[in-house]
Amino acid sequence: MITIISGTNRKDSMTLRVANLYYQLLKEKEENVQLLNLEGLEVWERGLQMQKIELDYLIPAEKFVFVMPEYNGSFPGILKLMIDNSDIRKVWWYKKAMLVGVADGRAGNLRGLDHMTNILHYMRMHVLYNKIPISRINEEVSELGEVLKPATLKVIQQQIDEFLKF
Repeated sequence: MITIISGTNRKDSMTLRVANLYYQLLKEKEENVQLLNLEGLEVWERGLQMQKIELDYLIPAEKFVFVMPEYNGSFPGILKLMIDNSDIRKVWWYKKAMLVGVADGRAGNLRGLDHMTNILHYMRMHVLYNKIPISRINEEVSELGEVLKPATLKVIQQQIDEFLKF
């Protein structure tokens, strides 16, 4: 199973649009894909909702796609809280991850991608080398979640193909 994580809890986020895009593209090639949207979820403590997220989305996954916006030179704290409040060994150890950065600026959350890579390596995860920083996101993805530039779609599809072989 592949779990795509939209790495913010902001309403109507571009991150969720990109995560939905990855979901649609992965579903065309892989049957067992699910999307975890952090919006409205209580992941800041290890309560019943967090435990249900673990059982339904995290523990069964063999691979993860992290779609992460740039927040203050890194990624959102809500994503880190979810990781910190999970059972690290059951959820993350020896699993695989693919990273996608989202930003309205020029760098596409490169620092956040590096930061998350270091965290995932610490948790004994294998990270796909092909990390995509999507810069100037409003010029790349429409409000409906459609890719506006064919070259960007080609890069995303290549990343997905590599991840499925990873």
